[in-house]
Amino acid sequence: MALHKGSERHDVRTVSVNPFYGEANPVGGMTEAPPTHRLPDAPLPPSTAYQLVHDELMLDGNARLNLATFVTTWMEPQAGVLMTECRDKNMIDKDEYPRTAELERRCVAMLADLWNAPDPAAAVGCSTTGSSEACMLAGMALKRRWAKRNADRYPSERPNLVMGINVQVCWEKFCNFWEVDARLVPMEGERFHLDPQAAVELCDENTIGVVGILGSTFDGSYEPIADLCAALDALQERTGLDIPVHVDGASGGMVAPFLDEDLVWDFRLPRVASINCSGHKYGLVYPGVGWALWRDREALPDELVFRVNYLGGEMPTFALNFSRPGAQVVAQYYTFLRLGREGFRAVQQSTRDVARSLADRIAALGDFRLLTRGDELPVFALTTADDITSYDVFDVSRRLREGGWLVPAYTFPAHREDLSVLRIVCRNGFSHDLADLFVDDLTRLLPELRRQPHPLTRDKGAATGFHH
Repeated sequence: MALHKGSERHDVRTVSVNPFYGEANPVGGMTEAPPTHRLPDAPLPPSTAYQLVHDELMLDGNARLNLATFVTTWMEPQAGVLMTECRDKNMIDKDEYPRTAELERRCVAMLADLWNAPDPAAAVGCSTTGSSEACMLAGMALKRRWAKRNADRYPSERPNLVMGINVQVCWEKFCNFWEVDARLVPMEGERFHLDPQAAVELCDENTIGVVGILGSTFDGSYEPIADLCAALDALQERTGLDIPVHVDGASGGMVAPFLDEDLVWDFRLPRVASINCSGHKYGLVYPGVGWALWRDREALPDELVFRVNYLGGEMPTFALNFSRPGAQVVAQYYTFLRLGREGFRAVQQSTRDVARSLADRIAALGDFRLLTRGDELPVFALTTADDITSYDVFDVSRRLREGGWLVPAYTFPAHREDLSVLRIVCRNGFSHDLADLFVDDLTRLLPELRRQPHPLTRDKGAATGFHH
């Protein structure tokens, strides 16, 4: 989460209270303006407190117009009702809420089947707060398995993890927090994600695993997981090094099984030890749920699983946190039950159709060059055409924000820092009609942008953010 510091004038600032909001208090008069950065001395009436918070939140962006986030921004009302009914249930308290725990177990079983585990009954997994936690857990399992196999060298020698430089920031966090060297395959030319052979060249006896991304956050492209596994198979034949693969399927893990059934990326590949996904991305659930699965119990060292009994009953747990709400897990089960395979296929196909159509229409404007077209993840990246010198992607992002559209602009990492792009994420709820409105707004902006003498956005970091 973001780090915050308190206001330098916390003792002065107060929240403005409209006289209509104030209710009579026991000593007479209307509610006084409460301070913003310290607890008020007295309670407020609930309606007043609600209105103050409600008004401040009006300045947030409209989630449905946020084309930066991968996270679900719309669910059916029935799912919202279920989440409300479960908001007081603690997911960790499985003895007190056995049916919620059972729904979690069913979700794990469904994902093991969806991702073609050799024996779905033997696969193990858990829900998490999101893919970041799931990646941390998967990385911990890789490191512990490596340490057990190399007890003669660890901890005297430092382990490493190989991945493309396009990985989500959670993998950088993992390497930092758990003292693992990150060996990053840079981008080259028009290749914007990991190259299998380049990854293998970074592997050695201290490599705990290689991460493959099924849907790069930078441009929406799939990494070649099967080719990566084949390259590691060849490495093992030459050197004896047996290096496992973790697939970060944060988004693609809930897209490829339905739209790209012939793509082999999952547990069908024997070298794939674990997979994660975000239930709150293309799993179609509001923020707060991810999933981590291991091929079998051997892939998840038992000593990483803690067993406690102080909530009542024997309870194994593998997580970075303890208490968290069960509502999102219940919503995930609802979504699986509600849609089934055919429903998911229809929803994801519709989203991909919107992405591809929108990409084609933007390309037809002539001012932009597409890097991807939304035909893998329903996500595409674009940059300005070579002959455009009056504005850049940061100007486009800034001007779109004036109309409520949130479209991130950012630079690519090494070795393509020269490339600045816009990325558009199409999610369930972003319809062809909204895409029409987006193209209309973009088209209206272009004549003004073309008349600029040069790009105008000075503080490019403040103009937009890079959102995962």
